[in-house]
Amino acid sequence: MIERRYYGEFGGAYIPEILVSTFEQLVMAFQAAKANPAFRQEYEDLMSTYSCRPTPLTFAENLTKYFAGPRIYIKREDLNHTGAHKINNVMGQGLLVKRMGKGRVIAETGAGQHGVATATMAAKFGFDCTIYMGEVDVARQRPNVFWMERLGARVIPVRDGSRTLKDAINEAFRDWAANMDDTHYVLGTACGAHPFPEMVTYFQSIIGREARRQVMDREGRLPTRVYACVGGGSNALGIFSGFLDDPVELVGVEAGGKGLETGRHASRLASKDGSVGVAQGYKTYFLQNDDGQMKETHSVAAGLDYIGVSPILAALRAAEKVRFEATTDQEVLDAFSLTLKKEGLIPALESSHAFAQVFKETKDLGKDDIILINLSGRGDKDIFTVADAFSDPQWNQFIQKKAEEYGA
Repeated sequence: MIERRYYGEFGGAYIPEILVSTFEQLVMAFQAAKANPAFRQEYEDLMSTYSCRPTPLTFAENLTKYFAGPRIYIKREDLNHTGAHKINNVMGQGLLVKRMGKGRVIAETGAGQHGVATATMAAKFGFDCTIYMGEVDVARQRPNVFWMERLGARVIPVRDGSRTLKDAINEAFRDWAANMDDTHYVLGTACGAHPFPEMVTYFQSIIGREARRQVMDREGRLPTRVYACVGGGSNALGIFSGFLDDPVELVGVEAGGKGLETGRHASRLASKDGSVGVAQGYKTYFLQNDDGQMKETHSVAAGLDYIGVSPILAALRAAEKVRFEATTDQEVLDAFSLTLKKEGLIPALESSHAFAQVFKETKDLGKDDIILINLSGRGDKDIFTVADAFSDPQWNQFIQKKAEEYGA
């Protein structure tokens, strides 16, 4: 019988009977791999030779001077192959797929970074690959769709519901139920039924282990606070995992959208709109109405507009080990611009949520404090969204022309 792993009251494996044997196989494969030191070595060797591990820790000298407050460091997951932290998870799952002897992988994607990473992994290992992506996200993340298709993946726009990430996840589960014998679902974040929250966190924890060692090497002491954006929770859990046993304040930053008071946001833990429920195979906080129907979400960042959140993060909030905040679209765009101009870095709009919260809180800290931000991905993919947000007439004309060409 499948193990039902809980984190406090959250988590579990609420799955249809047809998928039980598939999940049992995955649980056994993951537990066996995790217990085998050779597997971990194979994984770390792969990440060092194929991606860019360890990713560097950058001292944000100009931002530190600008705010005249704490020393600001940035963990550079944007320098991974494919441009985000997502590759850490998919390469690990790819090694598991090889062990299970399956030849096809499927995935969901919102911002497109997980889709590109999965398509890359499939090309590397020789798997057939299908990516489900909400029709809204296909339009606003066209550069990533282009690369997924060039890598050999089949990208299927999802036209149901809100046509965003939650709907892509639903379609991926339908595919898996119909093709479970030869297919593995490479879930992209630390959500879903067990073992996905634990498994994704396990592979992403490479971020936190590196970051802790790097900041100790540079400063000789731990940071005061660690910040990360929170959609499903994979990059946040990745970096937080290195500091959970330390006297360090951990801050998760959700999408405040147009403002928490408007209802047009994607904040499950920092707002009063989230409530506990069961959906998509697990129990956590969701944005849902009184009947348990999922609400529509909004964020300027495609990767953060998910209706649920990792059950591990929900448990960490309940234990008061992580503080959750929300930043608005405008605050995010302002932080994006400041980071770009002061440091020459182009953070993804998802990661810019963490920067925005840091910039609001620097006044509360002194020059002896150290802040660590996880830059989970680079912002190249957001060029259309950013250009539209800053109302550049020439860019807007270009974007409209391209949207018409792509049928968006």
